[in-house]
Amino acid sequence: MARQANRRGFIRSLALLAALPLVSRAQVPKKTYRIGYLRRTSRQPVHLEAFRRGLQDFGHGGNVVIEERYADGATERLPSLAAELVGLKVEVIVVDGTATASAVKKATASIPVGFVVVSDPVAHGFVKSMARPGTNLTGLTVTAGYELTGKRIELFKAAIPELSRVALLGNPTNPSTAPFLREAERAGRALGLQLQSFEATRTSDLEQAFNAVARWGGNGLSTLNDAMFYSERERIVKLALKHGLPAIYPESEFVEAGGLMSYGPDHDDLFRRAAFYVDKILKGTKAADLPVEQPSKFDFVVNSRAAATLGVTIAPAVLLRADRVIRAKE
Repeated sequence: MARQANRRGFIRSLALLAALPLVSRAQVPKKTYRIGYLRRTSRQPVHLEAFRRGLQDFGHGGNVVIEERYADGATERLPSLAAELVGLKVEVIVVDGTATASAVKKATASIPVGFVVVSDPVAHGFVKSMARPGTNLTGLTVTAGYELTGKRIELFKAAIPELSRVALLGNPTNPSTAPFLREAERAGRALGLQLQSFEATRTSDLEQAFNAVARWGGNGLSTLNDAMFYSERERIVKLALKHGLPAIYPESEFVEAGGLMSYGPDHDDLFRRAAFYVDKILKGTKAADLPVEQPSKFDFVVNSRAAATLGVTIAPAVLLRADRVIRAKE
C-alpha cells in the first residue's frame, strides 16, 4: 500500500512538473511596444485611426502604445519633438513628410523610422535607393514622382477649360517645393497656361499671398504639398472662395473642407499601410532592408457645392472621371 501511495504521489508530481511550463507561459505578459508618431501637421484623427486599424490587422491591438507628437505646422518645433521621442527610446518612429523625416534623421541613426508622405526619399538623402534603403529610414512616398503635380495641372485645365492664369501656392522652406514647381511649370507651358508662384512660409503669410494672387489676376489656384497648408486647409479654402478662385488641391481633405477639387494619393490608405512597416520592424526586419513603396491608390474628388458657389462648370467628361462627387445636398 505504501509503495502504491508513493507511486501515485510520484505520478502526481510528474504531472505537476509537466504543467509548470504551460502555466508559466500563460502568465508571461505580451510585450508592449512604444511607437513614436510625429507629424508636422496638427492631430488628424482619421489618419491616426487608419494607422491603428493597420496595426490591428497585423495583430497589434493592446500591445502597442503610440506616443503622439504634433508640430501644428511649425517646422521649427520638429527637432525638439523628435528629440523627445528619441529620449523615450521608442521601438520605431512613424513620421509624415520631408521636413519631419529630416528632423528625425538628424535626431537618431539607430531607431527605425517609417515615413508616410515623403516626396523623394532618395533625393533628400533618406535612403540610398528605393529597393534597398540602406539606412534606418524607409516607408511610403506621397507621389509616384514629381510628375503627379503636372498631372494635377492637366486635370485642372481639362475640368475648367477657361483657365488661363494659375497661381501656384508653395512653402519655400519645404525641400519639395522647388521640384514640384518645376513640374507644374512644365505642364503649364504645354497647356498654354500662365503660371506664377506665390509663397507662404507661415500661417500669417496666407492672407497676403491670396491678395497677391488677386493683384496678379489669377483665375485659378493650385496648392503644392505642404504640412502647413494641410493644417490650414479650412482657412485656405475660405480664402480661395473669398477671392472667387477655383482651386485644385493635393489632398481630398481640402475638398471635404469646402474646396473645389483634389487629386492625389489616398492618405488614409498610406497611413494604414504604414502599419506594415511597423509590424516588420517590430518582428526584427531592419528598415534598411524594407523597400520604399509608392502610392497605389489615387482619388479625384470634386465638390459640386463649391463649383456652384464659384460659378464654374466642371467639364462633364472630367466629372465622370471623379472617384467621388460631393453633391449640394450632402
